[in-house]
Amino acid sequence: MSEEGKPKIIEECKAKFEKRIQKATTAEDIEKLRIKYLGRKGEIRSLFGHIQEIPPEKRGEFGSHINELKTYMEQKIQSVSDQLENFSLDATTEKPYCDLTLPGVPFVMGHQHPISQIIDDLLDIFRSMNFDVVSGYEIEDTFHNFDALNIHQWHPSRNPQDTFYVDPEHILRTQTSAVQIRAMENGTLPLRIVSMGRCYRRDASDATHYPVFHQIEGLVIDKNVNFCDLSGILTEMMTGVFGTRVEVRFLPSYFPFVEPGAETFISCPFCGGKGCNVCGKAGEIELGGSGMVHPQVLRNVNIDPSIYRGFAFGWGIERIAMMKYQIDDIRLFYDNNIDFLEQF
Repeated sequence: MSEEGKPKIIEECKAKFEKRIQKATTAEDIEKLRIKYLGRKGEIRSLFGHIQEIPPEKRGEFGSHINELKTYMEQKIQSVSDQLENFSLDATTEKPYCDLTLPGVPFVMGHQHPISQIIDDLLDIFRSMNFDVVSGYEIEDTFHNFDALNIHQWHPSRNPQDTFYVDPEHILRTQTSAVQIRAMENGTLPLRIVSMGRCYRRDASDATHYPVFHQIEGLVIDKNVNFCDLSGILTEMMTGVFGTRVEVRFLPSYFPFVEPGAETFISCPFCGGKGCNVCGKAGEIELGGSGMVHPQVLRNVNIDPSIYRGFAFGWGIERIAMMKYQIDDIRLFYDNNIDFLEQF
């Protein structure tokens, strides 16, 4: 190679570098360019390999030209890299790579879970009726979850096959009724409260059972309350949830913590009591237990049952949601299925 050809090689290398860096639009492109020209086996290292072909008196000048080209490439690569990182600039035109006048990408909002929707609706309803909203412990002791509610040692619900035990004296609460006991222990009479929260039972998962579920618990303690007051509260509650007038009917039933106790039915809000697929042609739907607070439960928390009376109810929130939205499988609430949740 002639002496005159060496600077030409440098100029050709610089020209090729300029064309390549003009086409670099991403950080990956810049890195590939850096490796090709400045890497250990890059073009700059190749140019230094030609120094031995240069006459001794010209080698210093030739090496100086290579170092100048190397410095130029380093500065150019750094400049374009900074532009891409900070402003997404096109290296050729040095104008914004993105058209900032284009409309933005719509931000997709999340959907409130149907259980949360029902809870919010219930809170609004009971606050409008001047109920205090209280909360309790999800890990509860056996006294407040069982003993104070007249659920004795022999009751099957206390069996470890039905209840999650943390230790012999503490469990994951099986019902929000434990909140009643703590509210009566600590509250000032008369009492008018509602509580909602998670409960836990060792139920096998199927269309109507799940080991984790939500309950709403209502309690009123005063000197002159009766079943008519309970019926009125439940009627307003269900009317508010379904947006249409419902009728409440009580069927006598046994619960350890209420006397008298009753299973509660409402007229089907979808057919007006005429009979449909939702209510199984019965014209009414069973919701849960309710009744007048058992006198012994009042004594357990030092309330004189000869002066005060009360009523209570405890219903599953999932059951209310399943009826309102006509969902036939409780497991859908916990599957995190986006297609299902987006319907709400």
